Amino acid sequence: MALQFKDRIVQWAIYRHLNPFYDKQFIYDSYGCRIGKGTHNAANRLEYWLRQVNRRDKKYYFLKLDISKYFYRIDHEVLIRILEKRIKDPDLLWLLSTIINSEDTAFGLPAGVSPDDCPKEERLFDKGMPIGNLTSQLFANIYLNELDQYAKNELRLHYYIRYMDDVIILHDDKAFLHEVKDRIEIFLNEKLRLDLNAKTCIRPIKDGVEFVGFRIWPTHRKLKKTTAKKVKTRLKYLIKAVAEGKEDPGMLQRSIASYKGILEHFNSYGFRQSLNQMFKNRGDQ
Repeated sequence: MALQFKDRIVQWAIYRHLNPFYDKQFIYDSYGCRIGKGTHNAANRLEYWLRQVNRRDKKYYFLKLDISKYFYRIDHEVLIRILEKRIKDPDLLWLLSTIINSEDTAFGLPAGVSPDDCPKEERLFDKGMPIGNLTSQLFANIYLNELDQYAKNELRLHYYIRYMDDVIILHDDKAFLHEVKDRIEIFLNEKLRLDLNAKTCIRPIKDGVEFVGFRIWPTHRKLKKTTAKKVKTRLKYLIKAVAEGKEDPGMLQRSIASYKGILEHFNSYGFRQSLNQMFKNRGDQ
């Protein structure tokens, strides 16, 4: 969602005031769209936990929670009610409500429907946040902070980590994790009007935990296969487009520099070799 410049200024002003206030309320292990956090810190934290539990004489499992179409299903009424618990200024609440209940575009999706399968006229005005807006990132964190507080204060979960709508929980009792999943699902349904999707699962940590773009083990991490495939597809396109004069060579160089930065954060020898082979073969394309 690309806003007009004046709207970005208003959203930045709101963010500058609200983010420091709400950030103090968030749990330590919430890593999405927060200063000093981010994907790599989240991956480091989870890998550290996996090393801890792997040294114990118990078999550990992980519960991966996947919320169905999160940004498209955030309920406006619930969000405003959450904001009203801490914000008492009526003018600010009016402004936030005006942004949340935007009458220009319907962003919400009916339950169980994907964005590609939903005609524009069936989109919902009372649900959903425009992806990319600064306030949407903040609202999304405030919304799921309700789940974080429930998980930490009510369920007393120690190994609980969240990056936006991606949640991982570790425990040595598989039956306990099934119970946790059921209780969280009820909480999401009743309190936040959200649903878990079929990707939600419980697996042993020896299988590797998919989180923030990586598959993470106690000893190492690798790039997710789907992410690696996207990188290769993008580079193949850029190599061919540059050769045909359709793209600026600088675009290719910037992409390479970006991917090199990513490669520093996981065990990437095999992936590096395959990318090097792509460049060696580019003259044959």
